[in-house]
Amino acid sequence: MTPLTEKSNRVAAAIKLQRPAGRRHAARFLAEGPNLVEAALRRGVVSEVFVTEDALTRFDSLIAGAPVHVVTDKAAKALSDTVTPVGLIAVCDIPEVELADVLDGPKLVAVAVETSDPGNAGTLIRLADAMGADALILAGDSVDPYNPKCLRSSAGSIFGTRVLSVPDPLDLIGALREAGLQVLATTLDGATALPSVDLSRPTAWLFGSEAHGLSPEVAVAADTQVTIPMLGSAESLNVAAAAAICLYQSAQALS
Repeated sequence: MTPLTEKSNRVAAAIKLQRPAGRRHAARFLAEGPNLVEAALRRGVVSEVFVTEDALTRFDSLIAGAPVHVVTDKAAKALSDTVTPVGLIAVCDIPEVELADVLDGPKLVAVAVETSDPGNAGTLIRLADAMGADALILAGDSVDPYNPKCLRSSAGSIFGTRVLSVPDPLDLIGALREAGLQVLATTLDGATALPSVDLSRPTAWLFGSEAHGLSPEVAVAADTQVTIPMLGSAESLNVAAAAAICLYQSAQALS
């Protein structure tokens, strides 16, 4: 096999990682752009890097020491998910994160339930990282956290906090409670206002989808349904704003 053929095969294999099934099968994903690639290199999950000649000149110091393959602009575009590719893409191993490890003495866990929008999921990952949460768990029929848009929205925090997916929200709630966490559900009509909740205890927050919130079944399964008091005329907050308020309050109470 010639180096050119081997490189073509590597590019072809990497292109398959643009699809969820390809990522699951290979247990790998693509990180694009200097910010994500740098964060992936710090985490130690990069297996190889594809870079154009121009990008190699710009980012040579960033990828020094990494297994680098110089590719054409055409190949880089085929690997890219963006409108204007920068020509820097890393193939990364999906970190192995087990629920049992996350639930070994956690203080703060964020749970995104039925979150289908990758932008929202990425923002929640970023918030969980910023507030020092032990993990961000995507529960139920939620987006793949290694979706390119989710990765970009996380702004590199996908590499800074533990992220995992769990299929059944109700089973997860039981496991969270068994781990000693109080489980709080964010709802518009919660019986308990946020300022009245004791957040000095280890806590798991449940956040619903942007469109529908938490299902009644999931909300009722929590220990407490919590609402954020609002002084103005707004009827609700988007999930990112609600999560930011709740996680910040928990982080302050636990510090």
